[in-house]
This record gives sequence, structure tokens and C-alpha cells, in this order.
Amino acid sequence: MNGQSGVNGIRVLVVDDDFMVARIHGGYVSRVPGFQVVATAHHGAGAIEAVTEHRPDLVLLDIYLPDMSGLDVLKALTGVDVLMISAARDVPTVREAMRGGAVNYLIKPFTAAALTERLQQYARTRRTFTAIGPEARQDDVDRLFGTPTTTSPLPKGLSAATCALVAQTLREAGRDLSAAETAQLAGLSRVSARRYLEYLCADGRAELRPRYGSAGRPEHRYRWLG
Repeated sequence: MNGQSGVNGIRVLVVDDDFMVARIHGGYVSRVPGFQVVATAHHGAGAIEAVTEHRPDLVLLDIYLPDMSGLDVLKALTGVDVLMISAARDVPTVREAMRGGAVNYLIKPFTAAALTERLQQYARTRRTFTAIGPEARQDDVDRLFGTPTTTSPLPKGLSAATCALVAQTLREAGRDLSAAETAQLAGLSRVSARRYLEYLCADGRAELRPRYGSAGRPEHRYRWLG
């Protein structure tokens, strides 16, 4: 997965041999918050040149191109993520795209909603890479690869309903929270909120982020991971 996107969001190169289709797909991308189309290309060679010139984060790559297969373009690209878009639905082609490192595969024709879902999934994965820091735990890797994980049992004295409330509070905050802030938003005591936050961290659904002030002990902040 490519590194952090620029200040203007996730940069996308659209590659399709049909000029009108490329324009439509570019329009779909532009309507998704956090994404911007930086270029379009209509040939395989042009796609490779555009990646070098524009340094996109993500390439929407068609397979049927006039000069070369999109699968060959996929193999030639480095330092960029690729979402394959094609009418090809045969298993060998899909398997080759996966082996080539494509982050996803969308069969034509598709709706704007279908592409939006893939783009949002891609954005979530990038955020996860940013959040986990320089080293990943096994549950981080499981989450990135979509591996089902078993939620650890609640410690004695914690209830599933209250845990769900704290998780929802942290998730919907959209930022890190202290135990006191979580308690106020959820209507709990600070001690109780902290116990549930610590459990969510141990379960891999939240992370602890110390905030260091000018003096004294750091404040414990909690951030939702999902």
C-alpha cells in the first residue's frame, strides 16, 4: 500500500482506452471526498509515463488497452497502488491481477456506488497503515488483510452493552479522547470508561496515544481503530 497522500487528498490516475469511459470514471472518482484525479491515460505506455510524471497514489487500470495488456502495465508499475477495472471476468485474469499486486478488481460495467465503496475501502486501509506506526501487531495485519479475528472475552465486571456504548462513543468522535471525555460523552464514570477503553485497546479496536504536556505525566488519549 502506497505511502501517505498529499495535502489535496489521494491522487488518482485513470487509465482506459475509451476517452468517454475514462471521463466517466474520473467523474466518479472526483465525487468521492478525499480523492482527486491528477491525470488520465488511454494507452499502456502512456499510463507508465503518467505514473512517473504525476506520482499518483492509486491507478484505476483497464486491462484491454490498444498497445499492451493492463496486466503487463501492472507488472511494470512500482511505488503505486493499482485497482483493476475491466470487463474481463475469467478466473485466470483475475488471479493474474491478484498475483501482480492489484489492491482490488472491479468488473465493468459498474456503478458509481460500487467504485465509491472500493475507494473508501482503499482510503480506510491507508489510514490503518498510518495509525499502526512503524511496526504492526498480528491483529493489525489481520485487519489489513481482512482476516477474521475472534474478539477476546470481556473481563469480569464489564458488560457487552456498555462496551458497545464506549466503542460507539470513541468511533463517532472522529478523534482521540481522554477517559474523562469519553465518560462525559457516554454518561459513565471516568473509572468505568477507562476500564472499557483499556479493554478495547487490548482487543485491538482502539489504541492508546500519550499526549505530553509541558510538565508532569502524559495524558492518556484513546483513538478508535475499528
